[in-house]
Amino acid sequence: MVNTNLTTQNEKLREVGLELKYTEDGLTLTDGKLSIMVDFKDMLPRLKQSNLQNEMQVKAARIKGQPMPQKIIDATAGFGEDSLILAAAGFDVDLYEFDDIIALLLEDGLNRAKNIPELASIVSRMHFHHADSIQAMQHLDYLPDSILLDPMFPSRSKSAMIKKKFQLLQKIESPCSVEEELLNAAIAANPKRIIIKRPLKGPFLADKKPSYSLEGKAIRYDCFVFSRS
Repeated sequence: MVNTNLTTQNEKLREVGLELKYTEDGLTLTDGKLSIMVDFKDMLPRLKQSNLQNEMQVKAARIKGQPMPQKIIDATAGFGEDSLILAAAGFDVDLYEFDDIIALLLEDGLNRAKNIPELASIVSRMHFHHADSIQAMQHLDYLPDSILLDPMFPSRSKSAMIKKKFQLLQKIESPCSVEEELLNAAIAANPKRIIIKRPLKGPFLADKKPSYSLEGKAIRYDCFVFSRS
């Protein structure tokens, strides 16, 4: 459970014109006009098995020749969409989110998803940690197969939903300022693969060139591949 007091968080949020409030649908972050929440029901069409094999994060993360479930860390979980897709594809996912507000929203979404038959088995493979992944990756008691990094990056998307989400989130979370530390922590965790989600035309994370990249229309996945005995 997220060890965070809602009243305390709202006292901080009011300084930037935001509020967390419970609605009949779940926990919502709002500025009085725009509202966002974690609602995995919206992603059900993408979770069909016929669609999952075409998802870029699945292609980037799956290690050929290794049986599932493969263990992956989502070190910058955010609203958990990538983790949900990976879990639906059969991965066992550890999600880390450091920001208190986003962690509250994500945990609320995960808890509601457990009661939805189409999502229950998927979210059972998603293990949420309200923690700093940089610190956590230095003290793992297992070797992950892969690590996913998606540090916040200024959005250039024209999508109305992305704009709406970004407008609110940028008030509470700044673009990543510890890129090199994040990448180094992931490397030190000794995975077989690191996958970094980036804007299509964005720079490499910490200016480190990957082994290869998978490119879509708006985003790409930079993949680092390591040999591990």
